[in-house]
Amino acid sequence: MKATGIVRRIDDLGRVVIPKEIRRTMRIREGTPLEIYTSVDGEVIFRKYSPVGEMSGSADQYADVLFKVGGYPTVICDRDHVIAASGIQKKEVLERRVSSSLEDLIEQRKSLYHRTADEEKINPIEGVNKFAIACAPILAEGDVNGAVIMLAKDDNSTVDDRQSALVEAAAMYFGKQMEQA
Repeated sequence: MKATGIVRRIDDLGRVVIPKEIRRTMRIREGTPLEIYTSVDGEVIFRKYSPVGEMSGSADQYADVLFKVGGYPTVICDRDHVIAASGIQKKEVLERRVSSSLEDLIEQRKSLYHRTADEEKINPIEGVNKFAIACAPILAEGDVNGAVIMLAKDDNSTVDDRQSALVEAAAMYFGKQMEQA
């Protein structure tokens, strides 16, 4: 764990303020769910909670199916990181941060479908030189929890209605799973 040198006191209601620098670095916003637990060493640990991350086993399987049926590399991410991938080397993308452009897209609850080669391209994963050709946000009870994304194979890659429907269906599936959990 990295020490920051910042000390905060707990107020009379048991609250503690997370410094702005840490919130910005960790992309913690108002309403961001945090998981609180303790370590064996007596530390109190705050970790961003990811309902999509809780489903990483089924997300891996679903990404495999989407890749095999849709024909394009597929990743599933929570609001911050890639949690499942297929059709691309997993060590290249797993646990990588999502880009700010993807974050903005899913925050607006918008889907993206790259139907012609001259459309604007967004790179959904930091440090990975692949652009999204299909992206649908995962919504559960009105909250954005992540996205299902198909990645381009080359600069001329586009999606058809079938691939768009696959990505939409996967996002809806994960949203329903979270609502039922």
